[in-house]
Amino acid sequence: MSEAQAVLKEVFGLSSFRGQQAEIVRHVVQGGDAVVLLPTGAGKSLCYQIPAICRAGVGVVVSPLIALMRDQVEALRQSGVKAAALHSALTPEETRRVREDLAVGELDLLYVTPERLVSGGFTDFLSRQEIALFAIDEAHCVSQWGHDFRPEYLQLAALKERFPGVPRLALTATADPQTRDDLIHRLRLDDAQVFSASFDRPNISYTIARKENARRQLRDFLRTRKGESGIVYCLSRKKVEETASWLAEEGFAARPYHAGLDREVRDANQDAFIKEDGVVLVATIAFGMGIDKPDVRFVAHLDLPSSVEAYYQETGRAGRDGLPAAAWMIHGMGDAALRRRMIEEGASPDDVKRVERTKLDALLGICETVACRRQALLAHFGEAHGGECGNCDTCLEPAELWDGTEAARKALSAIYRTGQRYGAGHIIDVLLGNMTEKVERGRHHELPTFGVGRELDRKGWQSVFRQLAARGIIAVDHAGYSALTLEDEARPVLRGEQRVEFRRDPVSSGRRRRKDGASAEAEAWTSLEDEMLFQALRAERLRLAKEQGVPPYVIFHDTTLREMTRRRPANEAALADIPGIGGAKIERYGGAFLAVIGAA
Repeated sequence: MSEAQAVLKEVFGLSSFRGQQAEIVRHVVQGGDAVVLLPTGAGKSLCYQIPAICRAGVGVVVSPLIALMRDQVEALRQSGVKAAALHSALTPEETRRVREDLAVGELDLLYVTPERLVSGGFTDFLSRQEIALFAIDEAHCVSQWGHDFRPEYLQLAALKERFPGVPRLALTATADPQTRDDLIHRLRLDDAQVFSASFDRPNISYTIARKENARRQLRDFLRTRKGESGIVYCLSRKKVEETASWLAEEGFAARPYHAGLDREVRDANQDAFIKEDGVVLVATIAFGMGIDKPDVRFVAHLDLPSSVEAYYQETGRAGRDGLPAAAWMIHGMGDAALRRRMIEEGASPDDVKRVERTKLDALLGICETVACRRQALLAHFGEAHGGECGNCDTCLEPAELWDGTEAARKALSAIYRTGQRYGAGHIIDVLLGNMTEKVERGRHHELPTFGVGRELDRKGWQSVFRQLAARGIIAVDHAGYSALTLEDEARPVLRGEQRVEFRRDPVSSGRRRRKDGASAEAEAWTSLEDEMLFQALRAERLRLAKEQGVPPYVIFHDTTLREMTRRRPANEAALADIPGIGGAKIERYGGAFLAVIGAA
């Protein structure tokens, strides 16, 4: 058995590597640089943790968030690994102790923020230590084309000259081809070996629906996930607080999270989400990157993300343990208009804005596709997916297409003839022939387009306008009271030179056949005895976690408890055969969990 294989089994309790892990670990242990592109949940952390343990010196891990450092350090310590972190939340005494441990070679892994690593004094201090490797996590942050650009990451390129011969890894779960090429260039990893696996997360079911009554739709969705942990993303802080308060009134264990909350409140809410079961965290995108909680069962979006990369990153926080999870989103025409305004009013250079518009258009295309959503999502990352996935809404309930050429021409004509100064609601009144005060005041009942659209109802026309906006045929002037305007792409449609097909919005039934199931728990067990034992093991895990003030999953993941339930080990030798239980954890927790199993 190789040293890396022995570490995998004895420290992490795993009998075999997954996917390309073995190849990556071997390459880095031998001193090679690597760019690692693996989806969330594929085990990226082992690709640098095991080489850091096998190689002489300390492995330095660059991580963007303190929460991620805390979780990973605690999980490593639970497995008997000598790990520490340096960040701004430490006391001077804690910082001094970590630096002392580092100086005398007592650490296998050290987590630092990019700001700490590139500071001159700390780099000088590191240069006097033996370094096993540098691992740059969330490496897409180095690219201006990525969705989480952080300028501090750019300075990490200097590691190549400052520490020659020390292997460097850049790791990310979110990089389209352009972002991947950019991060390789900016980190000076042009000679590194690139390891790339499928971005597919087959355990996640994808659902994207039109926004009708957002609160009712969210409530109906959450009722199918009662008692499960999940994240609800909103665009604004105000909406976060209002939604969390409303959900609490509806009986859900909901808490808000955004950067404007008092630090103690924000930390307490995040702590509850990480350490307790069944908490729904309503958050802005300030929450989530680097959160290691493996049993997030759903991610819901009440507002449109900024790009496909952001959507993939945010939905990827669900189902990190490989068990069934759901990604659910609703969107409307106003969402796209707001996102476009944010791009145009932002401080980014014109070339970056152009890319941001392209990325938004790509996301809107996925929202409006009639094909498999997983196929469309993976295609954005340059990956083909053979056949329909059978685990998204368009596969489970295929959308109908209809020839909307004439409807599109009527809609565009109505926008043009009313002066491109009115929102969708008024244009629909014109098309339906509704004699409203605004119609009468503008004398729009005298237009040729008045009443020509009675073949569709109001919802039908709303769908037409939303799809026209998603395709860039019309635009919404958010600064001009959401007035609809014609884009250049409208000309060939108006002239009858271009055929237009629309997807027919499905009727909401709430009875979708779902591969992910209403609950991961409901599908897990075939007997009441198994369910009772699993819950007893979770209760014991929670008791131990509370005693230590750590998240339950750093003791054991749900997947490990499930295997305990299925196999019912009777002694430590049998316990050692269960994935996720290494020697340190058997010594620390074996007796307690064997006692629970024995009493069942």
